[in-house]
Amino acid sequence: MPFATLSEFEALLRAAPASDATASEAARARNLQLTKPPAALGRLEDLAIWYAGWRGAARPRLEKPQVIVFAGNHGITAQGVSAFPAEVTVQMVANFKAGGAAINQLAAAFGAQMSVVELDLERPTEDFTKGPAMSQADCVAALKAGWEAVDPQADLLVVGEMGIGNTTSAAAVACALFGGTAATWVGRGTGVDDAGLLIKERVVSEGAALHASRAPLEILAALGGRELAGMAGAIARARVARIPVILDGFICTAAAATLEKAVAGALDHAVAGHVSAEQAHVRVLEHLGKEPLLSLGMRLGEGSGAALAMGILKGAIACHSGMSTFAEAGVSEGA
Repeated sequence: MPFATLSEFEALLRAAPASDATASEAARARNLQLTKPPAALGRLEDLAIWYAGWRGAARPRLEKPQVIVFAGNHGITAQGVSAFPAEVTVQMVANFKAGGAAINQLAAAFGAQMSVVELDLERPTEDFTKGPAMSQADCVAALKAGWEAVDPQADLLVVGEMGIGNTTSAAAVACALFGGTAATWVGRGTGVDDAGLLIKERVVSEGAALHASRAPLEILAALGGRELAGMAGAIARARVARIPVILDGFICTAAAATLEKAVAGALDHAVAGHVSAEQAHVRVLEHLGKEPLLSLGMRLGEGSGAALAMGILKGAIACHSGMSTFAEAGVSEGA
């Protein structure tokens, strides 16, 4: 493995390659010659040019998307932060493997290979109100699992998660990274009642107060879960390999935010697939400067919103790379 510590992992992020400016410019020039009025395809044009730069091709194709779902368990659930018991994580992993979850259907609909990575489900993280959720060694192990799960031949990556209690973990990470009160970041997650919401706010407040002074990747270890670290590791590997990423909902975006806070520009290869119904997701996206592609009131997780957004990106690339230019079609250009 190319890293054994959080510092070495951060160094890889700092050394990651940038988008191919030559390919981007060539894609931009091609876009101006396509048989349509200027900017008639709106954000689809920007998406195609962005994708072209990261793939290093002025006329790219999207043929091998990958979806990875990471699963982990959280010790914080013992405080009553979720409407569901922790054993649901294991049960849902079985559902993913059997092909019965929403993400299975969406991955298949858009031709993505899908895998599930279980991260020590029998060993929940620690209660982060009493100490770090993970040791740095445990966090590095989860980052490595994410790193290794990425297919280097993939040309698009979506990561999702399953872990009862992980909206609380994500809220604590966001609170520590960006500040504000716990109420700013806490939502109902799987559907907790008012009493459960107050518990989540207290837990997030205590956790953020204990760990907010740490560096961003240390915050991931102290307040995150193994599945959050797994997603972060996969997103980082994609950055190094110039594989574009579509970010999913609140939990995925909070995990990714630790990368951007550690190294500015670490998420330049990523777009926001959607804005979820979890109330703090939009705030994290605003902090990251990411405008979502979709807003459909989704809050499932699993990578489902990002997987759905694969269709938008596929459409953008199909138009950009498949349309004729004015010269090819024999169509007169406008004045």
